[in-house]
Amino acid sequence: MALYVIGDLHLSFGSDKPMEVFGEHWDKHYDKIKEDWLNRVKPEDTIILPGDISWAISFEGAHSDLTWLDQLPGKKIIFKGNHDFWWVSLTKMEGKYETIDFIHNTFGTYKTYGICGTRGWVCPGEVFTAEDEKIYKREVLRLELSIKQAKAAGYDEIIGVLHFSPTNEKKQSSGFTEIFEKYDIKQVVYGHVHGKSNFKNALKGNYHGVNYQLTSCDYLNFKLHLLME
Repeated sequence: MALYVIGDLHLSFGSDKPMEVFGEHWDKHYDKIKEDWLNRVKPEDTIILPGDISWAISFEGAHSDLTWLDQLPGKKIIFKGNHDFWWVSLTKMEGKYETIDFIHNTFGTYKTYGICGTRGWVCPGEVFTAEDEKIYKREVLRLELSIKQAKAAGYDEIIGVLHFSPTNEKKQSSGFTEIFEKYDIKQVVYGHVHGKSNFKNALKGNYHGVNYQLTSCDYLNFKLHLLME
């Protein structure tokens, strides 16, 4: 029984959005992901997906992408990304797919762990508008709500999940990093960051006692990252 993570699948089976425009390595990237997935994941395993699942703009439009995921082995815990415009209310999404749990102001589980998080947002820095601040504060609150719910349910061990990076480009503390430190969370995964030029500046490893792991699928070379087993 293992726990994996991979972010930013950017699937487009129901729409015309070829990812190879972002580089040859993206050519049929979904086949690379599927091959690795089928070789490693068992039905009893769990996979965290930190956002940007589908390019669809409606829940109905995302059906082909979500069905593709649903048919792969393992339980999937899905968080919203900034490109997941298909995302609707939990009441409309829950129960539609056998192996998928959608997380929004809630939390997922793996063994004794609570899987807690939210989409996140850009963090305060050189370019940060009043609208950014509004969304940022809301997302910080959602992160803490997710953690509090898991703690109240008896999950003292927490794995943190964001879609956006937890800090700005200067790696300065943010509301997100402060929440993770406040609740003594040791492991956080996130995505959103793409391209070799950006990978080197992304937050990775130990930061104020918390281990951060970048999990965008191109950073992982389109292979799932094993968190624990």
